[in-house]
Amino acid sequence: MSNGGDGILPEGRTAAGATAGTVVLEDVHARHLRAIAAQGDRAAFSALFRHYAPRIKSYLLTTGLPSMEAEELAQEVMLTVWRKAAIFDPSRARAATWIFTIARNLRIDAARRSRAAEAAVAQESLTPAEPEPADDLLFAAEAADRLRATLDTLPPDQLAVVRLSFFEDAPHPDIARRLGIPLGTVKSRLRLAMARLRGVIDPGGTER
Repeated sequence: MSNGGDGILPEGRTAAGATAGTVVLEDVHARHLRAIAAQGDRAAFSALFRHYAPRIKSYLLTTGLPSMEAEELAQEVMLTVWRKAAIFDPSRARAATWIFTIARNLRIDAARRSRAAEAAVAQESLTPAEPEPADDLLFAAEAADRLRATLDTLPPDQLAVVRLSFFEDAPHPDIARRLGIPLGTVKSRLRLAMARLRGVIDPGGTER
């Protein structure tokens, strides 16, 4: 085992030696978990992180997660190990088994959240937009009727500038050029027309 305590076996170890090394490694990792639970031992956690984080990421990649998501979830697994080290029971499971069970459960939770989010998006796309309230539609129709009736009462010169300005979105200089009148006259006729239309466009009294 390396001096860093991360449980890496030297090269050339025999099969029997490797088995014995695995047992020793499990014992070391179990001690690390107990140290984390008892005193928040950061050195013990660092050793576990160095050993398990890359292995958990590799496992998560095999489940189909993209590299970045696998990296993030591996970190979440190790944070869970830090928070829940106190519930580790070496009589019920090996340290590696316990840690990889956490990884498996978090992967399942992540998959469920992903499916739920996809289902919500799909449902939203299938849900028709709420119809406008009938009274709002009636009000808009009545306002449009009043506006058309009021437009018909405008003098022809004012109606011409209103149509060009509001229905064709023509700028004031263009209106002056097209009608052959001064720019000031365009603005004056628009002001007079808007004074007549204001109550129809906004019954509350605010010009739009």
